[in-house]
Amino acid sequence: MTTMTIAKAINEGLRATLASNPKSLLMGEDIGPLGGVYRVTDGLIGEFGPDRVVDTPLAESGIIGTAIGLALRGYSPVCEIQFDGFVFPGFNQITTQLAKMHARSNGNLTVPVVIRIPYGGGIGSVEHHSESPEALFAHTAGLRIITPSNAHDAYWMIQQAVECLDPVIIFEPKRRYWLKGDVDVENPGPSADPFKAHVLREGTDATIVAYGPLVPVALAAANAAEEDGRSVEVIDLRSISPLDFDTVTASVQKTGRLIVAHEAPTFGGIGGEIAARISERAFHSLEAPVIRVGGFHMPYPVAKVEEDYLPDIDRILEALDRALSY
Repeated sequence: MTTMTIAKAINEGLRATLASNPKSLLMGEDIGPLGGVYRVTDGLIGEFGPDRVVDTPLAESGIIGTAIGLALRGYSPVCEIQFDGFVFPGFNQITTQLAKMHARSNGNLTVPVVIRIPYGGGIGSVEHHSESPEALFAHTAGLRIITPSNAHDAYWMIQQAVECLDPVIIFEPKRRYWLKGDVDVENPGPSADPFKAHVLREGTDATIVAYGPLVPVALAAANAAEEDGRSVEVIDLRSISPLDFDTVTASVQKTGRLIVAHEAPTFGGIGGEIAARISERAFHSLEAPVIRVGGFHMPYPVAKVEEDYLPDIDRILEALDRALSY
């Protein structure tokens, strides 16, 4: 086991990919000598050179379009979008081209493009730098979307994404980049399937489902609830598309209550899809309505008040109180 931050784990995962796959390369703005805004690609250009770690112009559409062409020619490009809100100039390429190439060609073409997107708030920044747009991409069939919440998952997920023949977007929780954890660089263990949810904490009274940056908050809320005699199960979703409904359903059939927490606004968010599907699959097990905890339906606020915007332990505990009141 090696202890490292999530940022370092992604760096090491990219290093392992570049070393083992000669057709892999990195593309993005300032990822070369600078090592990226968050230094996630630090040192890689020195090891693999500017042909494998490519500093691109400030043009997300060009980055994605070029990556699609490279993938069609047998390469494994990994694109970095500098901030979540910067992805939209490339949204057209991602949703109308990248996501549809495989189906459009009747399965004859594969486009194994990986897109890394730092997302979420909590870093004292403004809109275009702190948003959570994952639902916009999850709605588009043909894309796989994953998000790590710990260093071990981060190390293995980036490599698994590159190995996948489908396009993969990996949303990286930027405010957790410096969160440390143990990483087994020899064996992925339970993380061998990046599209399967993990039960991080067993419980019997209610289930909290979270992903990415809110997983530590969900665990903290469950620990606080335990002091009041409440047993709360916590699930790290890990994959947003596909969604592992089997793991969530099995948990709800045991606990009877479900709270879904994410930073993105609740309106039109992933939590709504989970709530609808669990209501269909586990209706007779539910003792209360599925309750969502998320951001507000508004543009991301200025840094001075972002802590009021982001879901915290108190908001999750309040949702737990409501679920248990039925």
